[in-house]
This record gives sequence, C-alpha cells and structure tokens, in this order.
Amino acid sequence: MATLSYALDRERRPPLQRHLLASTSLWVLSTLLPAAADAAVSTLTMTEAQHHAVQRSRELSAQEAALRATRERGVAAGRLPDPILKLGLDSWPVNGADRFSFTADDFTMARIAVSQEWTGAKKRALRAQRFERASEITRATQAALVAVIQRETAIAWFDRYYAEAMAAVLAAQRKELALALVAEEASYRGGRGTQADFIAAHSALVDLDDRASEVDRRLRTAKINLERWIGNSAGQALADRPVMDSVRVDPRMLETQLAHHPAVAVLTRQQDLALADARLAQADRKADWSVELAYAQRGPFADFVSVNLSIPLQWDKRNRQDREVAAKLAEAEQAGAERDEAVRGHVASVHAQFEAWEIGRERLARFERELIPLAEARTEAVLAAYRGGRASASEVLLARRDALDARLRAVELELDIARLWAQLNFLFPVDETTSSAGLAGEMRPISEVMK
Repeated sequence: MATLSYALDRERRPPLQRHLLASTSLWVLSTLLPAAADAAVSTLTMTEAQHHAVQRSRELSAQEAALRATRERGVAAGRLPDPILKLGLDSWPVNGADRFSFTADDFTMARIAVSQEWTGAKKRALRAQRFERASEITRATQAALVAVIQRETAIAWFDRYYAEAMAAVLAAQRKELALALVAEEASYRGGRGTQADFIAAHSALVDLDDRASEVDRRLRTAKINLERWIGNSAGQALADRPVMDSVRVDPRMLETQLAHHPAVAVLTRQQDLALADARLAQADRKADWSVELAYAQRGPFADFVSVNLSIPLQWDKRNRQDREVAAKLAEAEQAGAERDEAVRGHVASVHAQFEAWEIGRERLARFERELIPLAEARTEAVLAAYRGGRASASEVLLARRDALDARLRAVELELDIARLWAQLNFLFPVDETTSSAGLAGEMRPISEVMK
C-alpha cells in the first residue's frame, strides 16, 4: 500500500498527505528487530546474557560456600568425639597441721585420666548422612537459583529488546510527522491550508513525543534491570531474539515434570533431611557410653590405675527419646505434605502460563493477519478521501494514530508472550550453551551449568 501511495504524483498531493504517506507501513519495524548496527559490532544474545548472569552471581557463590561448609561438617560428624584429658588432685588438706602439704597425708593423691565417649559406628554414619542430606538441600537450592537467574535475565533482556523496538517505531513515525508539520505550516502561511490542520499536526507531534518519553523511561529502566544481572555487558547492542515457537514443558505431563522442579526438589530434600533426623533420633534411643582410664599416685603407696564406665540411664524413654522420634517423623510428614501442595500449585500456575502463552500467540497472529492490515487499509482510505476533499487532516492523523496504536499493541503483546516463554522455558536450569529455542534444551547437572 505504501508503494502505491508513493507512486502518486507528489506535487498533486496536499502537504499533509505528501509527508504522511511515506510512513504508511511501519509494521516492518514492529517485527521487533533492534536497530540495524554495523556487522562488526559485537551483539549480546539472550543466552550470552544468561551466561554472564550465572557467572556473576554472588548468591551462587554463597551457596557454593555453604555447600563446602556442610560437607566439612559431615566429615567431622562421622568421627568419634575428641577424648578428654583430666588432671586432678584428690584429698589435699587445706587446714590443720598438714594443710597445703602434698605428702603429709597418706590419702593425698595426684591423678591423670583420659576419657572417651564411645559413639557407635552406625550412629556416626547416620550423623554424617544427616549432613549429606543438608548438602543436597544446598545443591537443590543452587539449581533453583540458576533457574531464577536465567529466567529473570531472559525477562530483563526481552524488556530492553522490545522497548528498543517500540522506540524505533515511534522514532520513525516522529520523523515523518515532523516533516508533515513543517509542510503543513508552510501551506498554512501560504494560504493553501487551514489553521486547524496545522494545529492538528502540531498536537499529533506533541502527543507522539509524550509517548516516546514514556517508552524512553521504560527503555532506561530495562537497561538498569539488565545491568543488575550482567553488569557492564548490558551496554552491548542486542542480537536477534530467540525463536519462541515451543517451550520445554509438556502440558499433558506437567505433574510428572514439575515433580523435579527446583523449588519442589528443595522441599523433597527437606523431607529427606527430616527423615534422616528421625533415623538419628531413633539411633539416639541407644545411649552413648563413656570410658575413662585414670592413673593415680599416692605418697609412699603403690600407684593406682582406675577404669570407669559411664552409662546414661534412659529411664523415661517413653516421654523423652520416643517423643523426639515422633517429632522428627511428624516434621518429615509435614515436609512431604508441603512438597505435594507445592507440586499442585506449580502445576496450576504453569498450566495457566502455558494457556496464556498459547492465547497470546493466537492474538499476535490475529494482529499480523487482520488488525494491522485493516488499520493500514483504513489509513489508505482516509488518505484517499482527504485527497478528494471528503476528509480532514484531523481524520487522517486519527487514522494514522490508530494504526500506530495497533503496531505498538502488537509489540506489547509480543513482549508479554516473550515473558511467558521465559517463565515456561526456564522453569529448570539449562546449560547456557544449549539453544534456548525450544525442546532441544535438556536439563544438565548443576556443576555443568555453573562451569
């Protein structure tokens, strides 16, 4: 349509028509490609941004330190307690004729002893396993954090990408409208146009500038948010967006897939930890014994050796040890119930997001197939009426504004679709080197994801 408009004799067109027809079809700008750049300039893909964000995350570093700490505690928990050295002086007189004498009283005795609490190998193994379960919680938390970082970075990348697309659409529209305003002003001052047409063109330009300011605010905010995740790399020009025709979840198998969701995995590991605590509490029903070996020296008498065995008397197991076991089992049951509820919540949420993504794609196809062409056709019709003197410049500007609104709504809709795609596609952490275009991206171990 724009080609046909340009084929008309420019000199025979009214000033407003002559300068507005040049931008009749701007839909190519709302295909959401960033502004063209020199091929030699390095561009930032979404996958590269995610890689930078994962490598830069201090929270992941903190979790790695927590994992090392838990493993170290696990090694210590599997060992026997440290032996205890005891030094003593027995029956030392402090009054009377022999006070403060070490040799006057035959009962005064110097003693040295070593005691050792003896914890069974099974119980020590259970204590070590308890810390291993705790380390699995940390690993699951790491995986959840990687997924969050990748997802939030993708959303920040999309926010900037589409803000730049909106800015490009408005910039092209403003350029044409500014030329039209100059021409309409010249026509008005030359007596060929009306003051109303000039004011309408000026008002349209001011309104466009206001909309451009709002988009510029969004673009600045988007750049700040992206910089929060990837630092100085956020200043690079953006590459083309990834293909968003598929996601890595199957709506028919959501419950099975989301049973391995990182957030659910954390709850599963918490249940495992609670069960480990219950097994340890069960093992604690058997008390730890302590053995003490002492050597004593008493004046002119022979030296003495003593062996002592200490056994805790668990005389109220029903209300102490058994209650502790019951409490740990209840905590394990609580963790299991919370996990099941979390799966249900994730299934409902992801299913709703998937439906919104599908409907959004249908709406976008409708924009491209019908709404945008209809808005352009209406603009052509109003311009034709304007050429024949049957429409005013204000009607032309209104038609063009409606067409611009349709394009910007399409951009906004595709941003919503992209955000939903990121939320669905990065439910699980993925290797940043894997294409994020769709189902080809398989889950990788967290150690590989963080390399």
